[in-house]
Amino acid sequence: MDVTPNEALIDDLIRRRLDEILPQKLAEIRAQKTPSMTIIATKGTLDWAYPPFILASTAGALGWEVSMFFTFYGLGLLRKDISDLKVSPLGNPGMPMKMPFGPDWFKGINWNIPNLVQAGVPLFENLATTLMKQTIHNKGVASIEELRHACIEADVKLIGCQMTVDLFGFTRDDFIPEVKDYVGAATFLPMARDADVSLFI
Repeated sequence: MDVTPNEALIDDLIRRRLDEILPQKLAEIRAQKTPSMTIIATKGTLDWAYPPFILASTAGALGWEVSMFFTFYGLGLLRKDISDLKVSPLGNPGMPMKMPFGPDWFKGINWNIPNLVQAGVPLFENLATTLMKQTIHNKGVASIEELRHACIEADVKLIGCQMTVDLFGFTRDDFIPEVKDYVGAATFLPMARDADVSLFI
């Protein structure tokens, strides 16, 4: 169908007006939108528990909508009692050991202990865990229990992986009652797709 000169003029005016107002409207929509974040937590050691809970509690405190999906060993972070979390330095060359006691020069030494020693010394993992907990205490860093509670207070959605629950023979009674739901990857993935920030830890 042929376009009349008047219709072409109207179309041009509409396009120009849209070019003027659309960026502003999109900016307003973005400014009014509550940011969202999803985190997939896959590891259950003391040191690996910190990143997801710190990020989630901070985002929650800032008013973000946060959902955490705990799967495989990360699912253990939802147990009622997590006071027995350990550090596993074995195979972690990026983890220097610093002593939480002694004079400053001694505390400043990076004790890069070879994997062979870590694997061969009985109870080395317990020693590393004790040193890490003492360092956390000395520096006034919140415990994992405190960070998890901060997440709950900030309305972070704690979600357990149902497949992992079944795989490891857990029951829902093993976990804190604040776990919002138990779902599979097919349920969680659309949440991650629509989030502004999605992290795998």
